[in-house]
Amino acid sequence: MKLTEKETEILEILEENSRISIDSIAKMIGLETEETNELIRGLEERKIIMDYSTTIDWRKVEGHEGVTAMIDVKVTPKRGVGFNEIAERIYRYKEVKSVYLMSGAYDLSVIIEGRSMSAVAQFVSEKLSTLDSVLSTTTHFILKKYKHDGRIFETGEEDKRIVVSP
Repeated sequence: MKLTEKETEILEILEENSRISIDSIAKMIGLETEETNELIRGLEERKIIMDYSTTIDWRKVEGHEGVTAMIDVKVTPKRGVGFNEIAERIYRYKEVKSVYLMSGAYDLSVIIEGRSMSAVAQFVSEKLSTLDSVLSTTTHFILKKYKHDGRIFETGEEDKRIVVSP
């Protein structure tokens, strides 16, 4: 779908900061507030803007640390529907945050979140690996996030040493 230059500018601004006011966006792109609001509404109606999300560093919230895992899944595609049917069955589980069709050794990449490693293991063994089309899985646990969705997480403490030069 071909977008206007103004629509593309709006998308770039919202991708960087989805909480920015419509007045600010209008000023940035040189349009009136109402016209900007109509363009945004149109982008939402066409499902180009699908959601406004927040990135949260759950490690900083006591009791909400959780575990994130990336699971490589090898499947047998079904005639006529390919990978779509099995991908849909997988993404309907509440633990599943993302599902991607991949090139390479595995067919699907599934990202899930669970309360603990054992909860993730239980999901894989009781729900994911028991699906008819699933041939094998490989689970990778995320140990630390450095950058996610373009946002850099804690880079560590600042070096407080005094710089000494001759």
